[in-house]
Amino acid sequence: MDPEVRSDRAQGGLGEKPLVTPGRFREEPDMDGGKSAPETLVEYRGLVRHTGGCHCGAIRFEVWASADLHVFNCNCSICTKKQNRHFIVPASRFKLLKGADNLTTYTFNTHRAQHTFCKTCGVQSFYTPRSNPDGYGIAPHCLDDGTVQTIVTEDINGKEWEKAVKEHKTIRDMSKP
Repeated sequence: MDPEVRSDRAQGGLGEKPLVTPGRFREEPDMDGGKSAPETLVEYRGLVRHTGGCHCGAIRFEVWASADLHVFNCNCSICTKKQNRHFIVPASRFKLLKGADNLTTYTFNTHRAQHTFCKTCGVQSFYTPRSNPDGYGIAPHCLDDGTVQTIVTEDINGKEWEKAVKEHKTIRDMSKP
């Protein structure tokens, strides 16, 4: 494994590189105080606007998803160490509201998964999963109270990642709008 920590600080210290892809995380202010435009309501019919963030509050986001969450419990090396449980959404249903400058990213092995976390408190409230690089894995425990009705947890064998993802019937589709 070839761990790599990436941050938005200037290059020069212990293998630091610029944060992910320029523009990947940009803050989009919540201009309407949490009320959505009519076109958003049509696009996300049947979904709930969840909000959440890290422990210290430096990172805030919104995500449109079902009130009934399908959460993956992966046993790969990093998910086991972090106790990472997550549900997957398309990138179009995720909006970073605050904290782009306070995110840093850890990658390893294939460097496809982008494990983003808060530089201040260290909490990973969302990340870009290897299985769904066109979406986000959201930590349900980082959502604000009041919008989740149920959580169904599915174990996935991340120790045999390629086989598990190949055999899974729906995981790749979860990041499609």
